[in-house]
Amino acid sequence: MHISQPIRAASSTQASRTHETTSAPMSAAQYAASERTLEKAFRRILPFIFACYVISYLDRTNVGFAALTMNKDLGLTAQQFGLGAGLFFIGYFLFEIPSNLIMQKVGARIWIARIMITWGLISMATAFVAGPKSFAAARFMLGVAEAGFTPGIYLYFTQWFPGKWRAKVTAAFLVGIPVANMIGSPVSGALLQLGGVHGLRSWQWLLLIEGLPAIALGIACVFILADRPEKARWLSRDEKDVLAHRLAIEQRSIAGKHGSSLRDAMTNWRVFVLALVNFCGIVGSIGVGLWMPQIIKQFGVGHAMIGWLTAIPYAIGAVVMIAWASLANRSAHRIPYVAGALFVAAVALAISTMLDAPILKLIALCFTVSGILAFQATYWAIPSGFLTGRAAAGGIALIVSIGNLGGFVGPSMIGGIKDLTGGFTAPLLAVAAVLLIGGLTIAWLGDPGAGVGEEPHA
Repeated sequence: MHISQPIRAASSTQASRTHETTSAPMSAAQYAASERTLEKAFRRILPFIFACYVISYLDRTNVGFAALTMNKDLGLTAQQFGLGAGLFFIGYFLFEIPSNLIMQKVGARIWIARIMITWGLISMATAFVAGPKSFAAARFMLGVAEAGFTPGIYLYFTQWFPGKWRAKVTAAFLVGIPVANMIGSPVSGALLQLGGVHGLRSWQWLLLIEGLPAIALGIACVFILADRPEKARWLSRDEKDVLAHRLAIEQRSIAGKHGSSLRDAMTNWRVFVLALVNFCGIVGSIGVGLWMPQIIKQFGVGHAMIGWLTAIPYAIGAVVMIAWASLANRSAHRIPYVAGALFVAAVALAISTMLDAPILKLIALCFTVSGILAFQATYWAIPSGFLTGRAAAGGIALIVSIGNLGGFVGPSMIGGIKDLTGGFTAPLLAVAAVLLIGGLTIAWLGDPGAGVGEEPHA
């Protein structure tokens, strides 16, 4: 009781101070101070979030390696595997928006921890599925558990980073996709040598071991993340104020043009067009990613070598996506880079179906993966450029959730067409066509966030 009055007084003073600072334009000195604060936040936040995303992506795609021996053990056809693997994204789709709205209310620290711990447990439980139905159920529940993670991170970035800083952070964050494959592919290939140890099959060991890091990082979230700059103990009062000022200026500009309510997002046709583009990109990303080990298996190599060969396109793609994102961030026009990346991926994937020599096919797949990754590295700066507040929470979640249906369609489509045709040529051509549609759509849309953002500083 003796300390409640000072706390309320301090809170009131802080609120008044924040209102005063955010209602005024930024000076050049304040802008420079905010840049230094953002550099500090980047170094503090990104490494941990990056590690979380690497594990997230590994846990959603390692089933592609498990399938090399699991499908035979469980009696799964190509269609059953593709359908079951893709059900992850149905669970993700159904719970994406509610999860993101909950995170906006309770904060990233607690909610991302909850997501990671539950998905780690369910990923490990997948090791004990016994057939097509239990495999499908486990994948669906994994999607439910992980729902909200990726849009939650994008929302988290809007609460910490303005403008091109957000584009830079998002691109660096998405490097987790190729890194997950670069690390996970050789490790997964090696774990497939563990069959018979303690009575467990190789794919069971793979799922059990690769699920543990998610639980550990989930616990660490509670101690490492700060929901907003105002709650970061590692920022000084002046650093908190100047960053809050800069973020408020940008959010005021966005809200003035596009609104900031959930309804504003749900009635903005651009959100749905961007969701379609994201859908097309994920059809390619997850479709090719989940089936890549089985495509490379046709080269006639062992499981360990499949792991190393699968890592090559993602290692090259990591370099390409960083360079591509850097070029896009320096350009006044981002859309040509987003659309161009999808065009490259579509053409390269189509060409890969015409090549029989393993080396040439692998080179074409390198271009395909590089194009998909370059798209992801440049695309996500677009929705965050015109969505803020609850519009950002709901709008970004909507884009991710609808887009993630591509994670169901891609693997299912490839598996179904492969069962009908007996090979990968027709299914990969279908995926290439979807990527081309995505490229044409984003080129038609243009940049809805053009002309809004940070106000100039004095």
